[in-house]
Amino acid sequence: MTPEKKVKVKVVAMLKAAGVYWFYPVMGGYGSSGVPDIVGCCNGKFFAVECKSGGNKPTALQLKNLAQIQESGGYTLVVNEQNLDSVGELLAFLEKENPNGFHAR
Repeated sequence: MTPEKKVKVKVVAMLKAAGVYWFYPVMGGYGSSGVPDIVGCCNGKFFAVECKSGGNKPTALQLKNLAQIQESGGYTLVVNEQNLDSVGELLAFLEKENPNGFHAR
């Protein structure tokens, strides 16, 4: 299993434990490039998670997609092994109304 896949598995475990809707978008044939690794919905709010390993960063196209999701009112997160707790923080935020917005570390 690749290091990035290990991050994805941990994120999915957290999403399953929280009981939120999520899926891996299919990136073949008719799919779009740069779409985040995991997308879902929690308490009526759309979220997307881009998983990376080590010091890897999102590509320019991935950043563009994440920005478009935010501009559309969705919530995004880039996670790696060091900030996996941000997933739990995002879910806690999405489960309540918070007019101040969410800011991951």
